[in-house]
Amino acid sequence: MPSNRQTVRIAAVADIHYTPSSQGMLQNICPYVSENADILLLCGDIVDDGRPEEARLFVKELTGGVKIPTLAVLGNHEYEAGRVMEVRDIFSDAGIILLDGDAHEVHGIGFAGVKGFAGGFGAHALQAWGEPTMKLFVHETVEESLKLESALAKLRTQYRIALLHYAPVKATVEGEPVEIYPFLGSSRLEEPLNRYSVTAVFHGHAHRGSPIGRTGGNIPVYNVALPLLRRAFPDRPPVRLIELPIEAPGEEAYRSSTYKPHPV
Repeated sequence: MPSNRQTVRIAAVADIHYTPSSQGMLQNICPYVSENADILLLCGDIVDDGRPEEARLFVKELTGGVKIPTLAVLGNHEYEAGRVMEVRDIFSDAGIILLDGDAHEVHGIGFAGVKGFAGGFGAHALQAWGEPTMKLFVHETVEESLKLESALAKLRTQYRIALLHYAPVKATVEGEPVEIYPFLGSSRLEEPLNRYSVTAVFHGHAHRGSPIGRTGGNIPVYNVALPLLRRAFPDRPPVRLIELPIEAPGEEAYRSSTYKPHPV
């Protein structure tokens, strides 16, 4: 981060779904991120089938073009092949900071992240009642929410940024078929975000959802699924940017930046 600038610029994207045939897909993203951001966030489903070879190819392309601090949470696709620990190790060895109920500080900004889980929203959220399998399903969401709360509680920074894969609010999944809402996120993930006055939230998973929503506490929630960003902003690289004034304690806690064109 340049010492003469009083802002930190954060770029975020999810649902890259990298496969061996994806090589070269980051060539328009990496230069844009390097030019316009100080921190990169990856919000899950980075690879498609959760195979180590996908992860190796991804980090080779990413680290060849992006040298800024990168933080990530895993998504459901990282679990598909049953080799998630190998994928995690490949990401970590490449310098990507993985968050799973963890807190981390970069450039004075606090980050907390979990994968999250499904369960639905508001009055329609699934309850831990009935069959043991249903109780286990709901318990997974509760555990993810508790992990997120624990991570946020560790942060003492002016700004707190939350990374998720699953959505914490219904607003950012709207556009998807209503029948699958319960599998796209859970409002249980929203509770710790409001309690700890998070500055902004990033998630993915809902490819056909909406780019932005807000929690009940008026916290901005950004859906940064790459297919969604491509569709919503076809003339821009598929990355969401926000900019935080790091020495403005009396000002609004965040402000969204506009996308900038590639330098001519």
